[in-house]
Amino acid sequence: MDELAALEDPKARAVNEKHGDDHGVNLGALRAIAKRLKIQQDLACDLWRTGDSAARLLALLICRPRLFGRDELDTMLRESRTPKVHDWLVNYVVKKSPHAEELRVAWLADPDPVVASAGWALTTERVGKKPDGLDLVKLLDVIEAEMKQAPDRLQWAMNHCLAQIGISHAEHRDRALAIGERLEVLKDYPTPPGCTSPYAPVWIEYMVSRQTA
Repeated sequence: MDELAALEDPKARAVNEKHGDDHGVNLGALRAIAKRLKIQQDLACDLWRTGDSAARLLALLICRPRLFGRDELDTMLRESRTPKVHDWLVNYVVKKSPHAEELRVAWLADPDPVVASAGWALTTERVGKKPDGLDLVKLLDVIEAEMKQAPDRLQWAMNHCLAQIGISHAEHRDRALAIGERLEVLKDYPTPPGCTSPYAPVWIEYMVSRQTA
């Protein structure tokens, strides 16, 4: 914790706070510490219990995802209220857990929009890699009915799922494009040069063009 405190940078904190995060440690420095520590599950659990965001990010880099129980991961997700901790927990830990599918189904229906966004992130993963058993038509129905009014983090996750359906499943592409065009979610999102817009129709068409190039 002393080492993490010494890495605190006011400029990094100011940038992170603009994105809803509450730490000032450079992520490259965190990854360097994690590389030195290697996998240490007990230390990861101790770091998580501090509640400090930088410590929790480090914990997610040095933990062993398969050792966490289903209820333990659920509790951790509900404690993860800052975007970066939430994102790393879902992508680096939950996706590698044997409990991922059970949690996906539970979180997708959760009334807490931050928790639900994790369910949508896991669903997007399945849409792209393991779609068998998913009702893509129903997912599109829900996105069409609810995405426009959804809180920001949930809306972002639903939009990613919409784009992934359009990218990965040609039979649903026209409908995915039509939903994106009608709802106009993230249409005016500021996109840096060289990056792809998160606006679903642009995102879908760009990724499909790369697949067919």
